[in-house]
Amino acid sequence: MYVSASESRVLARIFGLLSEDLSEHDVREAVGHHLLELLEADHYASFVWQDATGRFEKAVYLNMDPANIAAYDRYYQQHDPITLKLQARREATLVTQVMPQRDLMRTEFFNDFLARDGLHWGVNAYSFAGGRNIGDVRIWRGRGRDNFDGHTLELLRLIEPAFTGALVRAAGGAAAVAADGSPILKLSVREFEIARMISDDLSDKEIARRLQVEVSTVRTHIERIFAKLGVRRRSGIASLFARH
Repeated sequence: MYVSASESRVLARIFGLLSEDLSEHDVREAVGHHLLELLEADHYASFVWQDATGRFEKAVYLNMDPANIAAYDRYYQQHDPITLKLQARREATLVTQVMPQRDLMRTEFFNDFLARDGLHWGVNAYSFAGGRNIGDVRIWRGRGRDNFDGHTLELLRLIEPAFTGALVRAAGGAAAVAADGSPILKLSVREFEIARMISDDLSDKEIARRLQVEVSTVRTHIERIFAKLGVRRRSGIASLFARH
């Protein structure tokens, strides 16, 4: 994929940020500022899905009215025609991929919630670990702007493994977020992060560049990942992540 010089600079800041030891809230908030710049967007929000309550909670947001976020928490997320569809895709997705814009604009959710803060074109991305959604990012542009596109999705897919790794690290490791019985429980946080990048088909050199370590270090981690997960090929790691 082609990355411009300005995008490369913002990506470097994002990967540097995601390598730090931050709280889960701070990871989601700090990355939001950079995503607004990277994607030339206007609004940002991030939530964490709670299986116990069947709700999105722990809101983090930028350039949105707190009262409107409170209304989402109180009412509109139960009348939201797009977000559960976006979450089900488990990857970066344009809102228009799950609902045509003209149909969205006819809904109560759009007119009484999104439009109040000027949200018009949207793209969401999700982080999953052990089958659980551990955080998302929701980025929007205002009316009169162009919709997001395929390049947007490529940029978000580039960031997602490091974002997921930072959230796993903030939660205390893979064991804290993975489902019971998942082989992913066996991995350390760094091994989890590398395995997630392998599942996204990144090469050893690309992983080393993102983590700012030697390629030999990455390969040592991969050998341990193979042993812990009981696989012999990179495709085996990708298969496990697809299942868990």
